[in-house]
Amino acid sequence: MSTYRDAAPIAAIDCGTNTIKLLVGDPAGNPDGVRRESRMIRLGQGVDATGRLAPEALERAFTAIDEFAAIIRDAGVERIRFCATSATRDAENSAEFTDGVVARLGIEPEVLSGVEEARLAFGGAVRGLAGADLASPVLVIDVGGGSTELILGDPATGPTAAHSMDIGSVRLHERHVRHDPITAEEIAAIVADIDTALDASPVDPAAAAVVIGVAGTNTTIAAGTLGLAAYDRTLIHGQVLASTDVQALVDGLLAMTVAQRRELGWMHPGRADVIDAGALIVSRVLARISVDSMTVAETDILDGIAWSLV
Repeated sequence: MSTYRDAAPIAAIDCGTNTIKLLVGDPAGNPDGVRRESRMIRLGQGVDATGRLAPEALERAFTAIDEFAAIIRDAGVERIRFCATSATRDAENSAEFTDGVVARLGIEPEVLSGVEEARLAFGGAVRGLAGADLASPVLVIDVGGGSTELILGDPATGPTAAHSMDIGSVRLHERHVRHDPITAEEIAAIVADIDTALDASPVDPAAAAVVIGVAGTNTTIAAGTLGLAAYDRTLIHGQVLASTDVQALVDGLLAMTVAQRRELGWMHPGRADVIDAGALIVSRVLARISVDSMTVAETDILDGIAWSLV
């Protein structure tokens, strides 16, 4: 769990394509004082096709930010860092989102570059696994709704190479999936996009001695691979999963309808429709690694944002 040494609580907000997350830190470093909140807002709804943030997506985002603002006020937070990622990078009307955040929190969101997003994700993942034996180089795989980051680096000194790809669970699902369950042709189309992006990536997954998967797609797949009755971050964090077991879980998810996925105790209902594309991204990256397992971290870019404040 994070350790914070400031004089007052800080707040980190990560607003992605599918999820917005809040971390409020305890300056004394007491794990019981760290509060985490997450809302599925699908801010990136339709952005890949229209290039704009949809009015209903903005409404969902602002409702969640209103809730977060109340938590932040009650905690006596003095410093906030609000980071926005893929959806707001791509949207031509992102100023509407920025104005709404300023009105609610009094700060402007930082629209992260893909490289900065990767750096923060690497820091969050590696620091969160500080007690683990992480051989170098480490590859962090951050699968988001709109983009996927591959970050290679040394646990002690940080990233040495990073690349952000415009492939994500929401983006690829909306682009290709029209049937439920997903068809073989739709799977092939998604895989083609993923493989094209990976072929062009300057970060080679095969170079990694250790692979760490972060963010909701990876942690959800971990919950299923572990056979949990319900999602439990304490049982997921730090688990080492055999690649073959992950691939089997992915195959099972692709054979299900969205309704069947929603019945899984460990599946968030807001992720059940787009997990097909997200799972395929994980699968195709794991097919290229030279080790036979993936470690899963519940600490991610949100923790990286928080640590950047202290």
